[in-house]
Amino acid sequence: MKKLLVFAFLLGTLNVFAQGSAKFSETKFNFGKLKHNVPATHIFKFVNTTNKPLVIESAVAGCGCTTPEYPKQPVAKGKEGTIKVTYNSATLGAFTKDVTVKFVGQAEPTVLNILGEVVEAKAAPKKKQ
Repeated sequence: MKKLLVFAFLLGTLNVFAQGSAKFSETKFNFGKLKHNVPATHIFKFVNTTNKPLVIESAVAGCGCTTPEYPKQPVAKGKEGTIKVTYNSATLGAFTKDVTVKFVGQAEPTVLNILGEVVEAKAAPKKKQ
C-alpha cells in the first residue's frame, strides 16, 4: 500500500511539471553591430501555456552590463507577457549575454540569450568652411 501511495504521489508531481509553462517566441536575439555606449533593448515575448496564472520569480542577468525587466504581477492563462532586456554596450567587441528566468513552480529556468558586436561610433563629418 505504501508503494502505491508513493507511486501516486510521484505520478501527480510529474503531471504538475508536464502542464507546460511559458512559450517564448524566441529565446535568442542578435543585435548585430551596436554603437559604443548606446544602450540597446530587445523585448522577449512569451505566452502562458499553463492552466493557472504564471508568476516570474526572478530574471537574473549574467553580468551588470545587462538589465532585465519583467512583470511582477501574474500573467493570466493564455495571455502574453514580456521580458525587456537592455545591454549597455560600454565595452567594444563581440558579446554574448544570458538572462536566466525562473518561473514559480517550474523546475527548470528558461535562459534568454542576446549577442552582437559593439563598434566605435563614427565621428560626425567635419563641415567645410
